[in-house]
Amino acid sequence: MGGVKEWFRSSQAVLSMLLVQLFATGMQLLSRVILVQGTFIFALIAYRHIVAALCVAPFALYFERGHAKKFTWSVCSWIFINALVGMTMALGLFYYGLRDTSATYSVNFLNLVPICTFLVSIICGMEKLGLQTWSGKAKAVGAILCVGGAIATSLYKGKDIYIFHGYHTHTNVVAHKTYMLGGTFFLVGSCLSYTAWFIIQVKLVKVFPFRYWGTMITCIMAAIQSTIIGLCLDSNQASWRLQWNLELITIVYSGALATAATFCLLSWAITIKGSTYPPMFNPLALIFVALSEALILGEPLKVGMFLGMVLIIIGLYSFLWGKNKETQCLPQPNVAAGEVASMATEPVGMQSIAIVPSSSPKDSVILEIQKT
Repeated sequence: MGGVKEWFRSSQAVLSMLLVQLFATGMQLLSRVILVQGTFIFALIAYRHIVAALCVAPFALYFERGHAKKFTWSVCSWIFINALVGMTMALGLFYYGLRDTSATYSVNFLNLVPICTFLVSIICGMEKLGLQTWSGKAKAVGAILCVGGAIATSLYKGKDIYIFHGYHTHTNVVAHKTYMLGGTFFLVGSCLSYTAWFIIQVKLVKVFPFRYWGTMITCIMAAIQSTIIGLCLDSNQASWRLQWNLELITIVYSGALATAATFCLLSWAITIKGSTYPPMFNPLALIFVALSEALILGEPLKVGMFLGMVLIIIGLYSFLWGKNKETQCLPQPNVAAGEVASMATEPVGMQSIAIVPSSSPKDSVILEIQKT
């Protein structure tokens, strides 16, 4: 028993990150199924953020009690923009892309978020490429491989690959008609929204450095925004009615596990392992989703998608390695641009305030700013 306890104690960080990726995988598959069945996307976003706010509220009241919080017009404005860009827009576009393509295809784009943020940071002068160093070369190669993987996934299809020969399940999800071109545009828009969101975080944390309260209030704001937009698009009561079905399970799951629980696990892991540790596990969500979608939903893997997955995973690790080496050499990292490596998701899944469908990157930004 002593050996088992010691192994568990030494493996807690790894096990917690694996749990985060499993939460993200479950959320992707559940969301894909209910969206194909006709769930109204903005109703899903609104209810999900209400659940997330309720789950994060106890942490805000306990860990950040006794601190004076000034809600000035500046703070309220940044929280509103934060919710609009990073939750309402980014998650809404992602859900539309997920509905029109597939879970595996959509997760590919989440791994491009750190690369897009890195490129935008260079354009804005927030980060230097540094090709004269090995870390700069690794980041550049990683960015090229990730972009190449995304292009390969989008343009090259190839033959179908099944996990088992002849395996194929005729489910509603498989029978659902995909709109790859339109879905790709939605996913690109989601990727760009997340990129803008992570850059906004630097300003938000400076004016309101309370991550639990910020998460809770941002979730409430996103729920209000989603409700208003949703009612303008579809005010039919049937689209907003909750029933005891898979949709309700998905809402509770995504709010409680893929948001609140993921947030706590990521915060803890970053505190003991550093900001570049959690993103190293993000490609696992892509692998888990691809295998689960093939086994459970019966969707085949395309040769082009498989090739793109490999390129994106190799590129992401190359980029994170270069970023980690660069951070080790700097006495005081440039947080505004330097924590791009920690911005991988989900999307995902909640990435701190982030409710991305993969593991959340925003925790890294907040914690690093507080350290400096």
